[in-house]
Amino acid sequence: MKHIGNSALPEGGKARRVYLLLRDDITSGRFKAGSVLPGEQRLSAIHGVSRVTIRRALETLVADGLIEKRPGAGSVVREDRAGAAIAADMASPIPQVVQMGQSTTARLLSFSYGEAPAAVSAELGLSDGERVQTAIRVRSYEGAAFSHLTTYVPERIAVNYSEADLASTALFTLLERSGVAVDSAAQRVSATLASPDVAQALDVSVGSALLSLTRTVRDADGKGVEYLSALYRPDMFKLEMQLARVGRDSARHWEPIIVAPVGERPE
Repeated sequence: MKHIGNSALPEGGKARRVYLLLRDDITSGRFKAGSVLPGEQRLSAIHGVSRVTIRRALETLVADGLIEKRPGAGSVVREDRAGAAIAADMASPIPQVVQMGQSTTARLLSFSYGEAPAAVSAELGLSDGERVQTAIRVRSYEGAAFSHLTTYVPERIAVNYSEADLASTALFTLLERSGVAVDSAAQRVSATLASPDVAQALDVSVGSALLSLTRTVRDADGKGVEYLSALYRPDMFKLEMQLARVGRDSARHWEPIIVAPVGERPE
Protein backbone atom coordinates (compact mmCIF):
# COMPACT_ATOMS: atom_id res chain seq x y z
CA MET A 1 0.00 0.00 0.00
CA LYS A 2 1.36 3.41 -0.87
CA HIS A 3 0.70 6.82 0.59
CA ILE A 4 -1.12 9.30 -1.63
CA GLY A 5 0.02 12.80 -0.71
CA ASN A 6 -1.78 16.12 -0.67
CA SER A 7 -0.34 17.61 -3.85
CA ALA A 8 -2.40 19.27 -6.56
CA LEU A 9 -3.03 17.37 -9.77
CA PRO A 10 -0.57 18.25 -12.54
CA GLU A 11 -1.55 20.93 -15.03
CA GLY A 12 -2.90 19.76 -18.37
CA GLY A 13 -5.31 16.96 -19.18
CA LYS A 14 -2.63 14.68 -20.65
CA ALA A 15 -0.35 15.04 -17.65
CA ARG A 16 -3.25 14.29 -15.31
CA ARG A 17 -4.16 11.19 -17.31
CA VAL A 18 -0.59 9.87 -17.20
CA TYR A 19 -0.29 10.72 -13.50
CA LEU A 20 -3.50 8.86 -12.62
CA LEU A 21 -2.48 5.82 -14.69
CA LEU A 22 0.95 5.64 -13.07
CA ARG A 23 -0.48 6.25 -9.62
CA ASP A 24 -2.94 3.37 -10.09
CA ASP A 25 -0.10 1.11 -11.28
CA ILE A 26 1.81 1.92 -8.09
CA THR A 27 -1.03 1.69 -5.57
CA SER A 28 -2.29 -1.55 -7.15
CA GLY A 29 1.15 -3.14 -6.80
CA ARG A 30 1.99 -3.44 -10.48
CA PHE A 31 5.07 -1.37 -9.69
CA LYS A 32 6.24 -2.67 -6.33
CA ALA A 33 8.24 -0.84 -3.67
CA GLY A 34 11.86 -0.46 -4.78
CA SER A 35 11.15 -1.01 -8.46
CA VAL A 36 12.22 1.53 -11.06
CA LEU A 37 9.70 3.11 -13.41
CA PRO A 38 10.46 3.17 -17.14
CA GLY A 39 12.49 6.21 -18.20
CA GLU A 40 10.89 9.42 -19.44
CA GLN A 41 11.53 8.55 -23.09
CA ARG A 42 9.98 5.11 -22.70
CA LEU A 43 6.97 6.49 -20.80
CA SER A 44 6.56 9.14 -23.47
CA ALA A 45 6.31 6.43 -26.14
CA ILE A 46 3.98 4.23 -24.04
CA HIS A 47 1.50 7.02 -23.34
CA GLY A 48 1.88 8.93 -26.61
CA VAL A 49 2.74 12.26 -24.97
CA SER A 50 5.74 14.57 -24.76
CA ARG A 51 8.55 14.19 -22.23
CA VAL A 52 7.47 17.49 -20.69
CA THR A 53 4.06 15.93 -19.96
CA ILE A 54 5.72 12.85 -18.46
CA ARG A 55 7.94 15.06 -16.32
CA ARG A 56 4.91 16.89 -14.90
CA ALA A 57 3.24 13.60 -14.00
CA LEU A 58 6.40 12.28 -12.34
CA GLU A 59 6.90 15.50 -10.36
CA THR A 60 3.41 15.08 -8.91
CA LEU A 61 4.14 11.46 -7.98
CA VAL A 62 7.25 12.69 -6.17
CA ALA A 63 5.20 15.31 -4.33
CA ASP A 64 2.71 12.59 -3.39
CA GLY A 65 5.47 10.54 -1.82
CA LEU A 66 4.88 7.64 -4.20
CA ILE A 67 8.25 7.78 -5.95
CA GLU A 68 11.63 9.37 -5.43
CA LYS A 69 14.28 10.47 -7.88
CA ARG A 70 17.62 8.72 -7.40
CA PRO A 71 20.71 9.84 -9.32
CA GLY A 72 21.77 7.13 -11.71
CA ALA A 73 18.66 5.03 -11.01
CA GLY A 74 15.69 7.11 -12.11
CA SER A 75 12.18 7.14 -10.62
CA VAL A 76 12.05 4.58 -7.80
CA VAL A 77 8.82 3.50 -6.10
CA ARG A 78 9.02 4.31 -2.40
CA GLU A 79 8.52 1.81 0.40
CA ASP A 80 5.07 1.36 1.95
CA ARG A 81 4.35 3.79 4.75
CA ALA A 82 1.46 2.36 6.73
CA GLY A 83 1.43 -1.41 6.33
CA ALA A 84 -1.59 -3.53 5.42
CA ALA A 85 -4.90 -1.96 4.50
CA ILE A 86 -7.84 -1.98 6.88
CA ALA A 87 -10.33 -4.65 5.83
CA ALA A 88 -14.05 -4.73 6.61
CA ASP A 89 -16.55 -7.52 6.00
CA MET A 90 -19.31 -6.20 3.74
CA ALA A 91 -21.71 -8.88 4.99
CA SER A 92 -21.46 -7.93 8.68
CA PRO A 93 -21.11 -4.16 9.03
CA ILE A 94 -21.92 -3.75 12.73
CA PRO A 95 -19.27 -6.08 14.23
CA GLN A 96 -16.70 -4.52 11.92
CA VAL A 97 -17.53 -1.09 13.32
CA VAL A 98 -16.69 -2.36 16.81
CA GLN A 99 -13.43 -3.96 15.73
CA MET A 100 -12.38 -0.90 13.76
CA GLY A 101 -13.06 1.35 16.74
CA GLN A 102 -10.72 -0.77 18.84
CA SER A 103 -7.81 -0.82 16.39
CA THR A 104 -7.88 2.74 15.03
CA THR A 105 -7.96 6.30 16.36
CA ALA A 106 -10.37 9.13 15.51
CA ARG A 107 -10.02 12.91 15.42
CA LEU A 108 -13.18 15.00 15.81
CA LEU A 109 -13.33 17.87 13.31
CA SER A 110 -16.78 19.27 14.10
CA PHE A 111 -19.75 18.70 16.42
CA SER A 112 -23.07 20.55 16.07
CA TYR A 113 -26.87 20.34 16.30
CA GLY A 114 -29.34 21.37 13.61
CA GLU A 115 -31.64 20.13 10.85
CA ALA A 116 -30.41 17.23 8.74
CA PRO A 117 -30.17 17.35 4.94
CA ALA A 118 -33.45 16.29 3.34
CA ALA A 119 -32.08 12.96 2.12
CA VAL A 120 -30.71 12.10 5.57
CA SER A 121 -33.96 13.12 7.26
CA ALA A 122 -35.90 10.84 4.93
CA GLU A 123 -33.55 7.91 5.56
CA LEU A 124 -33.88 8.28 9.33
CA GLY A 125 -37.64 8.87 9.17
CA LEU A 126 -37.43 12.13 11.12
CA SER A 127 -40.40 14.35 11.85
CA ASP A 128 -40.57 17.87 10.38
CA GLY A 129 -38.18 20.10 12.27
CA GLU A 130 -36.61 17.24 14.23
CA ARG A 131 -32.96 18.02 14.83
CA VAL A 132 -29.89 15.82 14.61
CA GLN A 133 -26.40 15.88 16.05
CA THR A 134 -23.89 16.06 13.20
CA ALA A 135 -20.26 15.08 13.67
CA ILE A 136 -17.34 14.94 11.27
CA ARG A 137 -14.39 12.76 12.20
CA VAL A 138 -11.23 11.47 10.57
CA ARG A 139 -10.17 7.96 11.49
CA SER A 140 -6.52 6.91 11.28
CA TYR A 141 -4.56 3.68 11.36
CA GLU A 142 -0.89 3.63 12.39
CA GLY A 143 -0.82 7.42 12.11
CA ALA A 144 -2.26 7.62 8.59
CA ALA A 145 -5.75 9.02 7.97
CA PHE A 146 -7.85 6.58 5.97
CA SER A 147 -11.51 7.61 6.43
CA HIS A 148 -13.59 10.79 6.59
CA LEU A 149 -16.81 10.12 8.52
CA THR A 150 -19.93 12.28 8.76
CA THR A 151 -22.59 10.95 11.14
CA TYR A 152 -26.13 12.13 11.87
CA VAL A 153 -27.88 11.00 15.06
CA PRO A 154 -31.37 12.12 16.18
CA GLU A 155 -31.09 14.70 18.96
CA ARG A 156 -33.21 12.62 21.33
CA ILE A 157 -30.42 10.03 21.32
CA ALA A 158 -27.37 12.28 20.95
CA VAL A 159 -28.14 14.25 24.13
CA ASN A 160 -26.96 11.19 26.06
CA TYR A 161 -23.32 11.75 25.12
CA SER A 162 -21.04 14.77 24.86
CA GLU A 163 -18.60 16.14 22.32
CA ALA A 164 -15.77 14.85 24.51
CA ASP A 165 -17.34 11.37 24.52
CA LEU A 166 -17.51 11.30 20.74
CA ALA A 167 -13.91 12.44 20.47
CA SER A 168 -12.70 9.45 22.46
CA THR A 169 -15.30 6.67 22.00
CA ALA A 170 -16.72 4.87 18.95
CA LEU A 171 -20.21 6.13 18.08
CA PHE A 172 -21.61 2.59 18.00
CA THR A 173 -20.54 2.16 21.64
CA LEU A 174 -22.14 5.49 22.58
CA LEU A 175 -25.42 4.46 20.95
CA GLU A 176 -25.53 1.29 23.01
CA ARG A 177 -24.70 3.22 26.19
CA SER A 178 -27.62 5.50 25.36
CA GLY A 179 -29.98 2.53 25.48
CA VAL A 180 -30.31 2.03 21.72
CA ALA A 181 -30.96 -1.57 20.74
CA VAL A 182 -29.35 -1.68 17.30
CA ASP A 183 -31.09 -4.28 15.15
CA SER A 184 -30.18 -3.75 11.50
CA ALA A 185 -28.27 -1.66 9.01
CA ALA A 186 -28.42 -1.06 5.27
CA GLN A 187 -25.42 0.24 3.40
CA ARG A 188 -24.54 1.30 -0.11
CA VAL A 189 -21.11 1.54 -1.72
CA SER A 190 -20.04 3.68 -4.66
CA ALA A 191 -17.14 5.92 -5.66
CA THR A 192 -16.53 9.65 -5.60
CA LEU A 193 -13.75 12.24 -5.90
CA ALA A 194 -12.08 14.05 -3.02
CA SER A 195 -13.25 17.62 -2.48
CA PRO A 196 -10.66 20.14 -1.18
CA ASP A 197 -11.68 19.82 2.50
CA VAL A 198 -11.81 16.01 2.40
CA ALA A 199 -8.53 15.86 0.47
CA GLN A 200 -6.83 17.93 3.15
CA ALA A 201 -8.24 15.78 5.96
CA LEU A 202 -7.20 12.50 4.28
CA ASP A 203 -3.86 13.79 2.96
CA VAL A 204 -4.66 13.01 -0.67
CA SER A 205 -4.76 15.03 -3.86
CA VAL A 206 -7.88 17.03 -4.69
CA GLY A 207 -9.89 14.94 -7.14
CA SER A 208 -8.45 11.62 -5.94
CA ALA A 209 -10.80 8.66 -6.21
CA LEU A 210 -12.39 7.64 -2.91
CA LEU A 211 -14.59 4.76 -1.83
CA SER A 212 -17.97 6.13 -0.71
CA LEU A 213 -20.14 4.24 1.77
CA THR A 214 -23.48 5.30 3.28
CA ARG A 215 -25.14 3.37 6.09
CA THR A 216 -28.51 3.71 7.82
CA VAL A 217 -28.69 2.01 11.21
CA ARG A 218 -32.06 1.10 12.75
CA ASP A 219 -33.21 -0.08 16.17
CA ALA A 220 -35.48 -3.01 17.04
CA ASP A 221 -38.55 -0.85 16.27
CA GLY A 222 -37.27 0.00 12.80
CA LYS A 223 -36.49 3.62 13.72
CA GLY A 224 -33.41 5.25 12.25
CA VAL A 225 -30.78 5.90 14.91
CA GLU A 226 -27.75 6.81 12.82
CA TYR A 227 -26.90 7.81 9.26
CA LEU A 228 -23.27 7.52 8.20
CA SER A 229 -21.61 9.03 5.16
CA ALA A 230 -18.08 7.64 4.96
CA LEU A 231 -15.28 8.33 2.49
CA TYR A 232 -12.29 5.97 2.40
CA ARG A 233 -8.87 6.06 0.81
CA PRO A 234 -8.89 3.01 -1.50
CA ASP A 235 -5.17 2.44 -0.92
CA MET A 236 -5.81 1.99 2.81
CA PHE A 237 -9.26 0.40 3.05
CA LYS A 238 -11.03 -2.51 1.40
CA LEU A 239 -14.40 -4.21 1.69
CA GLU A 240 -14.41 -7.98 1.61
CA MET A 241 -17.24 -10.48 1.26
CA GLN A 242 -17.23 -14.27 1.37
CA LEU A 243 -19.62 -15.98 -1.04
CA ALA A 244 -21.06 -19.49 -1.23
CA ARG A 245 -22.46 -21.23 -4.30
CA VAL A 246 -26.03 -22.30 -3.49
CA GLY A 247 -29.11 -23.66 -5.28
CA ARG A 248 -29.46 -26.33 -7.93
CA ASP A 249 -29.07 -26.54 -11.69
CA SER A 250 -29.98 -23.29 -13.46
CA ALA A 251 -30.98 -21.69 -10.15
CA ARG A 252 -27.45 -21.91 -8.72
CA HIS A 253 -26.10 -18.52 -7.67
CA TRP A 254 -23.68 -16.78 -5.35
CA GLU A 255 -24.92 -15.85 -1.87
CA PRO A 256 -23.09 -13.90 0.87
CA ILE A 257 -21.88 -15.88 3.88
CA ILE A 258 -23.12 -14.07 6.97
CA VAL A 259 -20.38 -13.82 9.58
CA ALA A 260 -21.41 -14.32 13.21
CA PRO A 261 -20.99 -11.24 15.46
CA VAL A 262 -17.84 -10.92 17.53
CA GLY A 263 -18.11 -13.10 20.64
CA GLU A 264 -20.67 -15.41 19.02
CA ARG A 265 -18.44 -17.13 16.54
CA PRO A 266 -17.72 -20.83 17.15
CA GLU A 267 -14.27 -21.66 18.52
